[in-house]
Formats: sequence, structure tokens, C-alpha cells
Amino acid sequence: MSAIPDTAVPRQRPAADPVAADPAPAGADDRGGQRPPEPLRSALGSAAARFGPALGLYGAVKLIGFAVFMMLLESSGKFREQSPRFGGGANPWDVVGSWDGWWYRQIAEIGYDPKLIPDPGGFFPVHQDSSAFFPLYPGLVRLVSDGTGLGLYGAGMLVSVVSSFVAAAGIYAVAAHLGGRRAGVIAAAVWGAFPGAGVEWAVYTESLFVALASWACYFTITRQWSQAALVAFVAGLSRPTSMTLIAGVALSAAVALFRRREEGVAGPLTAILLPPLSFFGYIGWVGWRMGHLDGYLTLQRYGWLHFFDWGSYTSTAVSNILVGETAYLFPYPTEDLVAVLVLFALPCLLVPFLSRRPPLVLVVYTLGTLVLALGSQQMFGTLSRFVLPVFPLTIPVALGLRRLSLPSLAVVLGVAGAASGWYAGYVIFELGIP
Repeated sequence: MSAIPDTAVPRQRPAADPVAADPAPAGADDRGGQRPPEPLRSALGSAAARFGPALGLYGAVKLIGFAVFMMLLESSGKFREQSPRFGGGANPWDVVGSWDGWWYRQIAEIGYDPKLIPDPGGFFPVHQDSSAFFPLYPGLVRLVSDGTGLGLYGAGMLVSVVSSFVAAAGIYAVAAHLGGRRAGVIAAAVWGAFPGAGVEWAVYTESLFVALASWACYFTITRQWSQAALVAFVAGLSRPTSMTLIAGVALSAAVALFRRREEGVAGPLTAILLPPLSFFGYIGWVGWRMGHLDGYLTLQRYGWLHFFDWGSYTSTAVSNILVGETAYLFPYPTEDLVAVLVLFALPCLLVPFLSRRPPLVLVVYTLGTLVLALGSQQMFGTLSRFVLPVFPLTIPVALGLRRLSLPSLAVVLGVAGAASGWYAGYVIFELGIP
């Protein structure tokens, strides 16, 4: 489908009056202050015109969902009885810094100490270790904390919230390139109410990763290979599922080289060779520090019971949930029921998405992420969070919703935002494990 231009055309300034008084010095405003240089103001104005509607609508949906999430927490009060490490705290907002957020704050504060220590008599064969968490997010949290004076919780929230808006802009850019501006704006808002969206404004990595993934995909689609390579390289330090993004960028670059669509080879080659270095570099470092080449995989398997099993655990969990049984690891009835609904919704989104013949990078990234999520043993209820990075699935939803009138669209997105405060926030943080 041909792209619809999504950049605003700046209006022409009226010609200067030759009889006017002496012009003010360059960069000065009417009050004698300094204004940003003309190119910078023009760039900011263009960016605001391009991304403003998407970011505004996304922010509105997220604010509604976050408010409902906090209201439900305050209403139940359960968080006051739970450990600050496991979904508790003194205030409702402390909950979004628990679970994995506790690990990220520990890394930001004291760094890594990779080791494999047997856990005799424990539920996990190996002690859990912080090196299971990739370094980009906690590193940024520490950097922001040191630079602003915020505590690690505040710095983590700042990184996540800012990253979520960068992610919304990236989702808009991809969706608008494929389906027009209106679809792009709606896609950004839909991501704010997606299953698992509660971790977008939490001390979690999803917002940062999706910000990187969406822009890496956009740069790949528009054949800006150097930018795609750099962003994918950084994404490789954010989370293990970044391997699907790296594969999508590399395969797209390889196809471009094979079909000789590029005038040069340096850009595509960079997109093939650079991004994997960060991912395998961190995996290799963990293995070296642990004294096992497969140390990271061993830690995931025996310290977190998370490993690829070709869908065996998912099949067992779903078959139990459908008949009301709990004969599977980590049953959380409400969260798991939401995950089953997400599982049933995936084909309804995937088929229309693939039928539009999207760019290769989006296909590889989407299918690869879903295969890892559905084919691995993990807490089944976390499926909704693991699907959250698959932002291309917002595109068929956006294309369907763009036919609605503005009032109807506002109602649909408002209700979805409010509901997400329950299914994407309260359920996964308080009735399960995010």
C-alpha cells in the first residue's frame, strides 16, 4: 500500500515590511530574551505537528488507565499487606516498582554479581541472579538518578514514561507510513490500552524496548540502514527477545543487498553485522563471569524456570484453564484467563496484519516474538506482557477504528483505556505476576 505523507508543510511567513523598524538581533524575542535558532524552531514545530496528535491521544488513554489502576489499588488495599518486593508498598504507586522493578533497582544501585549457586531444597534448582536482566534499562536508571538527584524509583519511572512517548511516536511513524496519519495516531493510542500496558508506566523495560524496536523498524522500512543498525544495536542490550528485532533488521538488509536495491553496501552490511554484537556480547559476558559458556541459558532455565519447550507448557496451561483445573506451574486464575483471551485474539489480529503483506522486518519481529512467547515455559499469565512489544498488531486494529467518527472513536478508546487499568494493570500486578 502506498505511503501517505505524514509530515506537515510549514506555512510561508509573510514578507517583511521594508518600512518596519530595525529588526531585532537574530535569536532575540520581543521581550529581549533569546529564542531558539530558526532551524531548531522549525524542526520543533514540524515534530509537534507530526507527532503531537498521536502523543496527545496516547497520553490521554494512558492517564485514564493509570488512574483506574491506582483507584483499584487504593480500593482493595491489598498492596499494604504485601512485601514491597512482591506487589506491595506504602502507597499505591509503589506497586509499579515491585516484582521485576525491584531487580532493576538493585542492579542500578549495586550492579551485577553473576554466579550460579545451587539452591538445595528450594523451589528453583539455582539461586536467582540479577544477571538474568539485561543492562540497558538499569544503566539508564542509574544515569538519570545521578544526573537529576531522583531516587532509583523516580528515575526508573521517568525513564519508562519518557520512553513510552518515544515508543508511541515510533508506532505512529510505522503505522502512518503503512496506513496513513489517522491510522498512525490511533495505533499509538491502542498500544496504550494493549494487554500488559500496565508496565508501560512502571519500573519495567517494555517502554524502552518498544521505543527502540519501533524506530529500528521504521528506519529499516525507510532504508535508513545506519540508523536502523545503531538503534537495533542499542536494543540488543535491553532484553533477550531483542534477538527477533535484530533478526528482522538483518534479514531485511540482506534482502536489500541480494536484490541490489542499494547504491552502496556499507549501510546494509552495518545493519547485518553490528546489531548482534550487543546481544551476544552481554550473553557472552554473563557466561564468562559464571564460568559456563551457557551460563545465561542455565540461569534462565534453573533460576527462573524459563526455557523454550516448543509450546508444551502453553498447551498444558491452556487445556487446564479451559476446564477449570490448575495442574500446571504458577496458576493465577484471573491473570491466566486474561492470557487465554489474549491467545484467542492473536489470530484475529495476526491474519489481517499478514494479509496486508507488511515489510519483512515487521513480519520477522512479530512472528519471532510470538513464537518465543508461546513456545516457552514461563508464568502463563505473563503472556499479556510478553505480547505488549508486538506493536505491529496495533495496525489492523487502527485500520478498523479509523472509520469511526471522532465522538465514537473517543468513546471506544476511553472505555478501552479505563478497562486497561484493570486487565492490563491491576490484574497483572495484584492478581498475578507481571
